[in-house]
Amino acid sequence: MDRIKIVGGGELNGTIPISGAKNAALPLMIASLLTADRVTLKNVPNLADVNLLARILRNHGTDLAVDGKRTSPNLQGETFHLTARDIVDTTAPYEMVSRMRASFWVLGPILARMRQAKVSLPGGCAIGTRPVDLHLTGLKALGAEIEIDGGYVLAKAPKGLHGAHIIFPKVSVGATHNVLLAAALAKGETVIENAAREPEVGDVAALLVKMGVQIEGIGTSTLRIQGRDRLDGAIHTVLPDRIETGTFAMVVAATGGDVVLEDTRIELLQNALDVLAATGTTVTPTASGIRITRRKGEIEPVTVETQPYPGFPTDLQAQLMALMTRAHGTSVIRETIFENRFMHVQELARLGADIQLHGDTATIKGVKHLRGAPVMATDLRASVSLVIAGLMAEGETTVGRVYHLDRGFERLEEKLSRCGANIERLSSG
Repeated sequence: MDRIKIVGGGELNGTIPISGAKNAALPLMIASLLTADRVTLKNVPNLADVNLLARILRNHGTDLAVDGKRTSPNLQGETFHLTARDIVDTTAPYEMVSRMRASFWVLGPILARMRQAKVSLPGGCAIGTRPVDLHLTGLKALGAEIEIDGGYVLAKAPKGLHGAHIIFPKVSVGATHNVLLAAALAKGETVIENAAREPEVGDVAALLVKMGVQIEGIGTSTLRIQGRDRLDGAIHTVLPDRIETGTFAMVVAATGGDVVLEDTRIELLQNALDVLAATGTTVTPTASGIRITRRKGEIEPVTVETQPYPGFPTDLQAQLMALMTRAHGTSVIRETIFENRFMHVQELARLGADIQLHGDTATIKGVKHLRGAPVMATDLRASVSLVIAGLMAEGETTVGRVYHLDRGFERLEEKLSRCGANIERLSSG
């Protein structure tokens, strides 16, 4: 099992290219199931989750061709050509879906196109129960007959799906994706109220528009979708990864230095960058992306509550907590999205962090020094928080279970080492 070794204490200076967003690439790939024509996606990141979903889509009959070299020195994304001319299998098996939650989103497109689907209940990071009830309620409103048997969702729509007015009781990115994709092939108009506003949802909607679906309200909490009998192929570029952008911005805030994050957009994560600015870090938009600078001076503490977009993202909570372990004062972070997303706290404590948990709230008292130690990643975002802490710590830190990291961060150690970080992967092979 690979590990990452870090020797902390150095500043970062240089340029880091930002990859395409994993959280957009996955549902964009799934959208290819809605048409027999080719869907071409550019700027796809080379990640474990992307590769797993590619296997799942091939299992359903999708032909996938990939352009671009996986070891490109310019760290450029790949181009995927996906053609689901015939869906040969309407079952998404447990052994695949249990490994990645987002693969559950194949339910809506397969049901809409084939009028039946059998999809395993999902797995993924162990950061909360994250039930699928909103997904199923939305699909039932579109006319699906659904039952759960043996850990599988069995869905049927013998006469096809029809438009409906759906009001989600709470914001759910996954449910919004699933219902949006299904509604693209439903008869008539579907209205989704309290829809997730995340940029990745908007990116999927933008692809559906290119495929011939009329959608109003993209980027708002109310989506109006006019379903079509048949969708066309399209060419689409995956938007920049705002979570990777925010993560590297926090790395620079933690280590100090001057780094330009290229091929990204400041408006994708304005709230998080405002929080970062409050810590004493300078955030400046550039022609190609965002410049992050922190020279000498204390890291100022902040109080933050995670919220659905456009609020502070839960996917940056662990990274911010790592940064706050060295703040000059006490910070407070409240996690409102997932109930088990503080598993990184005990590992940060191994490095000398002073963090107290009270229910959904973490109180972080900044310390003068962190010291390197062996630590273990518990989930995707927790893994990179340990990298941030290791870069701040004195001495050597080794991070185990980095397969979590590989699910969502493309060539992280290479991007950081190019800017002067003392970081390397230790292969178990």
